[in-house]
Amino acid sequence: MPGLLNGQWVENLPEPDQTGEGAYDRPDSIFRSTISADPDAQFPAEPGRYHLWVAWPCPWAGRTLALRALKDLGDILSVSIAIPERGEEGWAYAEGPGGEEGPYPLHQLYTLADPGYTGRVTVPVLWDKVTQQIVNNESADIIRILNHAFDDVTGNRLDLYPEPLRPEIERWNETLYSGLNNGVYRAGFATSQTAYEEAARGVFETLDLMEAHLAQHRYLTGEYCTEADWRAFVSLVRFDIAYHGAFKCNLRRIEDYPALRNYLRELYQWPGIAATIRRDVIKADYYSIPRVPSNGLVPIGPALDLSIPHDRDKLEGKGIWHKDRQDPA
Repeated sequence: MPGLLNGQWVENLPEPDQTGEGAYDRPDSIFRSTISADPDAQFPAEPGRYHLWVAWPCPWAGRTLALRALKDLGDILSVSIAIPERGEEGWAYAEGPGGEEGPYPLHQLYTLADPGYTGRVTVPVLWDKVTQQIVNNESADIIRILNHAFDDVTGNRLDLYPEPLRPEIERWNETLYSGLNNGVYRAGFATSQTAYEEAARGVFETLDLMEAHLAQHRYLTGEYCTEADWRAFVSLVRFDIAYHGAFKCNLRRIEDYPALRNYLRELYQWPGIAATIRRDVIKADYYSIPRVPSNGLVPIGPALDLSIPHDRDKLEGKGIWHKDRQDPA
């Protein structure tokens, strides 16, 4: 696994991300600060102060782009999107944080924040332009930050982590992370048949569970769309075009699940969300990952149209549209 070792880019970090049994073990994120509405906080919620570094293919970055759209943060939080083709030094950008001409490798941003940094260089990164620091590089934290930190600035009160639903949200988040979000990577990056089959079968157990639930409920927590749905969305929208083939999660497609395919279409059609997805870049990237044995070939399918009408309105009375921004309490 490439990354930074004492501030220097290396092709293989000393701590592997594979267990002795060939299973993929995702390392933890390092930068875990927050943004606060308190003007005296280390990172106060000031318009234009912060910047997101993301990449189209990455589902973890996709979560933050979705929240940025849903919370009307386009004019508050600027964003840089990686050059589609990853080079030998990982994600790179057309321009650096100080206007440096690209390609600008993301790892230089990490060493700008911490010259002796050791670890993976990942997106998303929430960056403070004033102090030249990384605020946070954990997507789960960042979407919580974006959910509330700038509400007084934008006036957008949509709450995707409402207090009454938090236990159910957390239950789904745990299921989604182990069985789907990270489960597909555990299947794709496995180096033994046993580890691959265990991970891949877990992915479809999770999808089967979601299908049964969504056949009866509009959203994962019932009537209200929450962060759990968007954590699911970023994996579902990549599934048929990437995970199904490149990661060998090919038992079934999302298109083969009636409730899931319509649920995916509904979320994709929410205002602003389609613009956070570049399916052509996503597919090309996954089929070019060196550690995934796909010979670098990109298949011609599947042909998907996420803009066709969905059938979620049949669950009349069981859903709250985002435009209403109602409090589930």
